[in-house]
Amino acid sequence: MGLHDEVSHPFGDHVPAPGEATRVAEGVWWIRMPLPFALDHINLWLLEDGDGWTIVDTGYGNDATRALWERHFATTLGGRPVKKVVVTHYHPDHVGCAAFLVERTGAPFHMTAAEYLSAHAAHDDAAGFDREATLDLFARNGLDTSSIAQGARKANGYLRGVPAVPRSYRRMMHGERLAIGAREWRVITVFGHAPEQATLWCESLGVLISGDQVLPRITSNVGVWGSQPDSDPLALFLDSLGRYAELPGDALVLPSHDRVFRGLHPRIAQLHEHHAHRLERLLEGCERPITAYEAIPLLFKRALDEHQMRFAMGEAIAHLHWLEKRGKLVRSDDARGVRRFARA
Repeated sequence: MGLHDEVSHPFGDHVPAPGEATRVAEGVWWIRMPLPFALDHINLWLLEDGDGWTIVDTGYGNDATRALWERHFATTLGGRPVKKVVVTHYHPDHVGCAAFLVERTGAPFHMTAAEYLSAHAAHDDAAGFDREATLDLFARNGLDTSSIAQGARKANGYLRGVPAVPRSYRRMMHGERLAIGAREWRVITVFGHAPEQATLWCESLGVLISGDQVLPRITSNVGVWGSQPDSDPLALFLDSLGRYAELPGDALVLPSHDRVFRGLHPRIAQLHEHHAHRLERLLEGCERPITAYEAIPLLFKRALDEHQMRFAMGEAIAHLHWLEKRGKLVRSDDARGVRRFARA
């Protein structure tokens, strides 16, 4: 039996329809919200919390998502109060409606410190989270940014999905146990896709809310961005997957995209294998010095639009940095500051 055969979907092809909820475990409900991207949905989770609810992740902050939340308030939540709003990480599809939900419900807002501060930095166009800083990084890595209109260079796209961020929060930390109803959910922080992503493990239910760290079919984006231009996020991503080693093999995994699944450890093995193959392919392509932009065809075999190109650049830089920091590649900068990588 191959690795892919060991990942199974206990609910088959079922996904919740807009405005509906699917019970996946005792006191755990699965809902979906739309996204205005090629990846057109996000899974959110409602946890029964005594006489109320805890919400895990909030959706993209636009009218369509807010309207669906109003439907859930009128139906799924049954008039019971929201006691906590928990967000796994700062990306717009996760935190976008957090301020709306906190204001509407009065519930306390829970997030890790790095994610909370990153959300505010991205919202405020500060601390290197601005588009200009990342475009400058991409230019140094071979992307011709001259064709990008000045308005697009300066626009803060984060605001489209995150119109506001809560002004206060309750900090989550690795190993902390959140009491939700009669159960405990342990915070497991993981890295690489986001600065300090929180995932949640409930031992009594055997359920892991995996955020974007472990998805059943696609691989999470792991990129280098303008705020940390010399970082090694792929090492952080792969190493932090080891924090799930102690979890049982039959854990029910609730990912942010695609379907609920079992097979956590086979899926993690697939992720390691996937990145190992990409690194091998990239190393082969560095027989002569190449930029990250020139490396993209080695990693992605399809045509990319501007939105996808941004993530592809971040991924290419991340994989080149992994190889460089392990002595397999050497970097050279030309007179214009453009970086190229070649085999050591």
